[in-house]
Amino acid sequence: MNILSMMSNLPGMKRKRNTSKQAEGVLVALMLITFFASLRYDAFLSEYNIMTFLSYNSMFILIGLGMCFVIMTGGIDLSVGSVVALSSVVVAHASPYGIEVALPVGILVGVLTGAINAFVITKLKIVPFIATLAMMLGARGMALVLSDNQSVQVSWDSNFTQFGLGKMFDFIPWPIVAMLVAFVFCWMLLEKFAFGRHVLSIGGNEEASKLMGLEVNKTLFGVYILSGALAGLSGVMLASGFGAGQPLEGLGWELSAIAAVVVGGTLLTGGLGSITSTLLGAILLGLIFNILNFENGLGTISFSAYWQSVIRGGFLLVVVVIQAKVINNKMRRT
Repeated sequence: MNILSMMSNLPGMKRKRNTSKQAEGVLVALMLITFFASLRYDAFLSEYNIMTFLSYNSMFILIGLGMCFVIMTGGIDLSVGSVVALSSVVVAHASPYGIEVALPVGILVGVLTGAINAFVITKLKIVPFIATLAMMLGARGMALVLSDNQSVQVSWDSNFTQFGLGKMFDFIPWPIVAMLVAFVFCWMLLEKFAFGRHVLSIGGNEEASKLMGLEVNKTLFGVYILSGALAGLSGVMLASGFGAGQPLEGLGWELSAIAAVVVGGTLLTGGLGSITSTLLGAILLGLIFNILNFENGLGTISFSAYWQSVIRGGFLLVVVVIQAKVINNKMRRT
């Protein structure tokens, strides 16, 4: 295969129209479920439920956005849940100095862990699954060491908790504002800058990307640092919103992020993805559990919190199976 043919096959060089179709499909499902829930539950569309729902799920959306970039390169980041926990513990210790110090410190924790992941993957040539699995264990262990295996209470005397519990203009919770800013930044990064095209190119064909002269390692560094930074920001939200650094929190959050990305239509093989679809996918998954909580309140069903993992796992399996069938059908046609 010559260079010109490889260039023509690079997803980063020409965006596929499938991304818009993915977003449309998830949006239709989201609208149908919302319509059903609004008819069944009186308080479903109340301001309190909407703001509480979006504020809580902002953490999952953030790590989902970072995971989307990682998966678009054909990689995986299993460490994000542990990084959230580690960041929450570190910022809890820094909370007496206020959000002005704690916020950048929490993000820095994520940046450092992401940089370590990238170094191990690009320089030591360790596959992302193993590299980020090692970081998942290491970050979780460090969180337990720094917290002495217990929750770390934050300072209520500083303005730290205002980030998780306060509202901008006394209306929009700050976690939602931070999530929206991150979403716009990630969308711009993918759609408007060369970095996004390079990410898609690497996921589509890494060897061809190298032959074209793209700085593959630098792009991968940026991707894993971004994923870590957003996980670190989620840790700040966790500690500020719940009043404590939680070393045991974040278990399975990486699976929630992967589920949101896959539900949004991003291929696990890389080369194709959508930030908008990932946002909608995360909201869709959160909405399902929100509805289950309303059903529990009505007394028609009685699902414990543990059933969420069962449902999330089943949902992810169904979507991956559908993805695999679609990919196989396309390969047969070509």
